[in-house]
Amino acid sequence: MTPAARTQAAIELLDAIIVAARDGGPAADTLIARYFAQRRYAGSKDRRAVRALVYDAIRSVGERPVSGRAAMIALVRDLPELAETFDGSAHGPAPIDAKEPAALAGVAPAWLVDALKRSGLDRLQLAALLDRAPLDIRVNALMGSRDDAVALFEGAEPIAGTDSGLRLPADTAVERSDAFTGGLIEVQDGGSQIVATAAHAKPGMTVIDLCAGAGGKTLALAALMANDGRIVATDTDRARLQRLQPRADRAGITIVETRLLDPGQEAQALANLQAAADVVLIDAPCSGTGTWRRNPEARWRLTSPRLERLVATQARLLDLGATLVQPSGSITYIVCSLLDAEGRAQVDAFLARHPGWVAEAPEVGTPHGAGARLTPASDGTDGFFVARLRAA
Repeated sequence: MTPAARTQAAIELLDAIIVAARDGGPAADTLIARYFAQRRYAGSKDRRAVRALVYDAIRSVGERPVSGRAAMIALVRDLPELAETFDGSAHGPAPIDAKEPAALAGVAPAWLVDALKRSGLDRLQLAALLDRAPLDIRVNALMGSRDDAVALFEGAEPIAGTDSGLRLPADTAVERSDAFTGGLIEVQDGGSQIVATAAHAKPGMTVIDLCAGAGGKTLALAALMANDGRIVATDTDRARLQRLQPRADRAGITIVETRLLDPGQEAQALANLQAAADVVLIDAPCSGTGTWRRNPEARWRLTSPRLERLVATQARLLDLGATLVQPSGSITYIVCSLLDAEGRAQVDAFLARHPGWVAEAPEVGTPHGAGARLTPASDGTDGFFVARLRAA
């Protein structure tokens, strides 16, 4: 592909990503994979170059742009040499008209930037939300030690605040390694590993992972419990939950049982677990503002009404979790969001609704309200809010 053809391909992909963000369609990574699956002529260098252009354009534009072309023209501000690829050639984009509007630069839509500022993020914290994410892995203590993994990966560095986390060079082929297929490691952001430790899961405990998804934190908890006890991993998403068992098998974990829930009917499906859990982990559905380094187009998907729906869901899950905790047990509430509406305010509202419950310092990150916060700028991880709530 010529440089002009690469720019045109990036414009076409951005058009698809913009529509998907507006209409709730597939993620950018999925759209990029589909695009190149239909264009086998594009070599690996072409694919990498186009992908880089697409994500550079997404990161440079705060508001959802009107078109992929407007987003790419905006990128010319940062990459002036890119203007030469708008050459009007057979496979390239038309030349840029001097009066042609470019998309607006920015961190996020204005309403969202205001909400993040009200949640205590300054200019440097906001800018770091769009840094490129590192490649982190968690070493499975059931299969070996962190030193074992360090010996297998050149350039591996321990992640501060973790006992099992390693940061690898970005181009490391993790999932093709024997360490991955043999269950020694899992890909998991360092922040996700850190907040999982806030649950204080111990061997012999009964743990309910209420929003387990594909099981990243479930597996981390099982390792912390030395594969001794019981973990009930639940979710309403069948496809994601089905991915958990093969991962558990690969990791040598035997204490996890999965339970698929019907949305809105979770309490009935968990009736036999009322007041049974030592720990309930709620890694709640959220806006994902802490994961923009990995999914920068998520800024274009979030709306105020959607945020309100997420906040209502989180409150409902916290109330449900409270029914599952035995006396003196705890809830660990986690969101990969830095908005106070989903974190600090959500926990304050829970404590107001449930007299007798208390918040305990989660001993990770930076104290924030009744919980703690991790941010890309301060901790070098994805952004998280975490709180540990103790039953009366």
